[in-house]
Amino acid sequence: MTQPATPANEALAPISADRRVFQWHDHASLWFSLGVGLLVMQVGAYLMPAMGTQDALLAIVFGSLLGAGLLGWVAKIGCDSGLASAGLMHAVYGRAFARLPIVLNIVQLIGWGTFELVVMRDATVAIGRQSGSLLAPHWPVLATLLWGGVVTLLISGSMVQLVRRIIARVALPLVVLSLVWLSWQFLSLAQAQGLADLWQRRGEGGMGVMPALDLVIAMPISWLPLVADYARHGTSGRAALRGTWAGYALANIWCYALGVLVALVLPSQDLVTALLLAQGGLIALSLILIDEVDNAYGDAYSGAVSAHALRPRWSVRRWGIAIALLCTLLALVLPMHSLEPFLLLLSSVFVPLFGVILGRLAFGASAAALLAQARQAHAAPIALWLAGIAFYHLVPRLAPALGSALPTLALCFVLAYATRTRPGAGTLAAGARQA
Repeated sequence: MTQPATPANEALAPISADRRVFQWHDHASLWFSLGVGLLVMQVGAYLMPAMGTQDALLAIVFGSLLGAGLLGWVAKIGCDSGLASAGLMHAVYGRAFARLPIVLNIVQLIGWGTFELVVMRDATVAIGRQSGSLLAPHWPVLATLLWGGVVTLLISGSMVQLVRRIIARVALPLVVLSLVWLSWQFLSLAQAQGLADLWQRRGEGGMGVMPALDLVIAMPISWLPLVADYARHGTSGRAALRGTWAGYALANIWCYALGVLVALVLPSQDLVTALLLAQGGLIALSLILIDEVDNAYGDAYSGAVSAHALRPRWSVRRWGIAIALLCTLLALVLPMHSLEPFLLLLSSVFVPLFGVILGRLAFGASAAALLAQARQAHAAPIALWLAGIAFYHLVPRLAPALGSALPTLALCFVLAYATRTRPGAGTLAAGARQA
């Protein structure tokens, strides 16, 4: 039998049925693994001592459920349509204008992929110093090349096989065991210090509930431009929603709460040092560090899908290898810790971007149909996105207690939903055939 021709642009065409293999547990395994990370724990520690223990945990639970729910919603849209994130942007913003957010997404993914390599390098050096083996001045360079090489090697293979065979069967059980062990160790320290007193500890002030929710929700929102790239491989939109929501929410709550716990019992130590001080912390941190690889992989893979959408002559795999090598080079030469504010600023454009996408594609709207009738530029969604970016940066000046992400996301969603137009019947039929 003659094999069907491969689409010229895989990122802008619905994925074929034979490549839709992810069940709900595959989505859950992937997003639990992506939700676990040293950076998440560090951000959790930032909540202390400004907030009280109970207020911090309340913000963590509600922020994680809400943020992971949004992530799952976009996953459902991606799975139902079979489109990657670049395809969703084309459908909502127009075929020509969508290149701008796609380029911005590639830039942020390269930045975050580089930052992940820096985090892994620093943790590797800290582990080596703790064990007394990595003391030479050139070890940071070697550690960067090591992790960059691992990411490059993984991205040269199959993403689907990586998720189903390596993450779900090997990495996930190991990282769960490491989190259980670290949680037990720091709960034991908390018990020794007086668990009841730590539970009742009040905050010193400086962070309200809404800014704390903003901080917690920042992690799942940062994955919004990536989730459809993986969810499109699912067999069911509902399974993609449930699996993504459950996996990421559990990981986000666990890692944020562990960061709070570490900050409570060892407030004078940085996170990596504190983890190493725990009994068995060297092994547990090493396992978490290995799991951190999939975060860098996720950035490189989605960056490759987006780059392929712009220049389809290069395959996703070829773009992925190029981006992984570029991230490794940048991690060697750039002062990434000083670039973190720039990356966070760049990420802020994706809150209103996906607020508009959700508003346009919510409640049964066909992304494939919208893509089929997409013009070069869609004025209303573009105006809403640009206004949303301005609103995001204006809210802290006018009402700092509200935070930025949630008000901006809500406003863009409501306005995008209220102003959307429905495709004609003919276009809907064409979109259904294409999907």
